[in-house]
Amino acid sequence: MADALRPKVTRWPADRPAPDERQLRALLSAENVAPYAWGNPPGDRYAAHRHPYHKIVFCLTGSIEFELPERDETIELRQGDRLDLPPQLEHAALVGADGVVCLEAHRPR
Repeated sequence: MADALRPKVTRWPADRPAPDERQLRALLSAENVAPYAWGNPPGDRYAAHRHPYHKIVFCLTGSIEFELPERDETIELRQGDRLDLPPQLEHAALVGADGVVCLEAHRPR
């Protein structure tokens, strides 16, 4: 699969204090995207779907697993972790045992 179609995970460094929403909003704003927050209770599931845009997700609290059926891969995000999903990459999600709050932004193709 071409690099442009690969998801990218950026883990928050374990030796740094966990980020807060203000810090992550600043990081995304510096990329000229408009972040918004959302959250779900434990066990919520998003069915497999696609987006026409590049999706950026930061996990603020809790955890969430993104399932990538076309890649036979699962990516778990915890506090501070970032996931970049390219346009049209099929993904589903399962919220972890403590629920999740994420900060998300979109970049056009």
